[in-house]
This record gives sequence, structure tokens and C-alpha cells, in this order.
Amino acid sequence: MTRVMFVCLGNICRSPMAEFIFRKMVEDKGMGGSFFIASAGTSAEEYGNPVYPPARRELAKHGISCEDKRAVQLKREDFDKYDYFLCMDKSNLRNTNRLFGTDKKQHLLLSFTPQSGEVADPWYTGEFATTYQDIESGCLSFLNFLATKN
Repeated sequence: MTRVMFVCLGNICRSPMAEFIFRKMVEDKGMGGSFFIASAGTSAEEYGNPVYPPARRELAKHGISCEDKRAVQLKREDFDKYDYFLCMDKSNLRNTNRLFGTDKKQHLLLSFTPQSGEVADPWYTGEFATTYQDIESGCLSFLNFLATKN
């Protein structure tokens, strides 16, 4: 089983979007039982809050529900529980590296795509559709990476 943790700042926009996009992606391919998928934030700011309504609406446009998701904070104990920590931007990659120490488990989600870069925070940009597209591209590229690795 491959254990994947998606990481952003508050765990109310990008990382839960990635969690549920990737979950649907692997389930649609009949691979749901091969993965344990979660998301967390590097900050405790939003702890316990539901997914931000515009992010929920964007997921719903694509037939994806995140109804019971509540924000959680990334913890040091998570390091041994996951194979990959896929961060949305360099700031959260730094925060994750500070928490765990630099390791090959931590990556930018878009580092698996040809364009590389960071997933912009729609909390600030308001571009939830663009964020969805970037995350979907990153998740698909990550899944392709895993397929070539095995």
C-alpha cells in the first residue's frame, strides 16, 4: 500500500482538494485499495474547520464530495506513517522539512509535472478552477510516476 499525504498551509483549500481528487482518480482506475490518502496543514490556524466553501464547490463541479473533511495539522508522528508528502508550495515544503528534517519523502506536487512550480493558493487568488486543474495535473503525473516506479 502506498501512503500519500498532501500538504498545504491550512488544510482547507489545496491539500484537501488534492486528497479528494487523487482519491477519486485512483478509485476510478480500480486502485483505491492500493492507497492510503490524507491531507494536512502545516499551520494549526484552521484546525477543525471544514473545507473552504469555494474549494468544496469546485470539487462538487467535478462530482467529488469532501463533506466530512476537517482541517488537521501535520505532526512529527506522521513521518513514519506516509511514503510521500506532496506539498503545494515551497513554503510548505520548507515547513515540512523543518518538522521532519530534509528527506526524500517530501516533494512539491507539481515537481512530477513537466511545468513544475507551485500550486497557487486560491484563498488569495480566488482561482479555484485553476487550482483544481493544477492539482489534477500534479496528481495524474504523480500516479504516472508511481506506475513507472513499480
